[in-house]
Amino acid sequence: MTPSLKIMYLNPVADNEEIDRIFADMARDHKLPGTEVHVTALPKEHYGFSHIEFRTYEALVTRGIVRAVRTAAQEGFDALAIGCFYDTALHDAREISGDMIITAPCNASCEIAASLSNRFGIIIGRRKWESQMKRNVVEYGHAERLAGFYDVGLGVDDFQKDHAETNRRLLAAGRKAVEDGGAESLILGCTMEIGFYRELERELGVPVIDPSIAALKRAEYAAILKRQCGWVPSRKGSCEAPSEEEMARFNAFAGNDPVFGSRIVVQ
Repeated sequence: MTPSLKIMYLNPVADNEEIDRIFADMARDHKLPGTEVHVTALPKEHYGFSHIEFRTYEALVTRGIVRAVRTAAQEGFDALAIGCFYDTALHDAREISGDMIITAPCNASCEIAASLSNRFGIIIGRRKWESQMKRNVVEYGHAERLAGFYDVGLGVDDFQKDHAETNRRLLAAGRKAVEDGGAESLILGCTMEIGFYRELERELGVPVIDPSIAALKRAEYAAILKRQCGWVPSRKGSCEAPSEEEMARFNAFAGNDPVFGSRIVVQ
């Protein structure tokens, strides 16, 4: 009997029971039958951030992400999604992931939006995010498809506080992207914008990509291809990984600090 696909959705901030449950419910609603999803977060005692909007916080959690990726690979996961639209530590994580495939929300969402339309707009929380996110979109090869970024004046921690107000702001930004910017599809540019895409689709009449779902499903698809076709990360050229011998010599993964702060298993 073929074992279940094993996917990890890593929220790269401190564990929070309420937020963890939102992503676990998302995984339960959207995974394929037979896929096992582990929704995890970083340990609060070492990474106490509720968001990583600032590069300072990203730098500090990168160690936690890389350690989590290494552990997940050792546990035999097929794929892992890093749950932040900055795609924090995506390249670092891919280098250390062994045969486990790594994806992240911006990368996954752009791939999906590009398959559904020729131009997409990205709705973000704050203008500060645009510069870093735009660099990612360009790096991923989607510069000519980008209709623009549209901010709604909300931080990561604000999206789930007042759903009616969040929906109003997202709808206004989405309408501007479609009517003024020529966007043919939309991407929600933060994983905490989870839960709003259906209403926006109904109102605006264009595909709206929820980045959390996109990252999870892209990871699941990669896991299927890994099992069926043997497609695993390259380790040639720029994809070369550090050797186990050298990492041991450098004591790179020393210490007994907890790797995960929480883990919800969705079967």
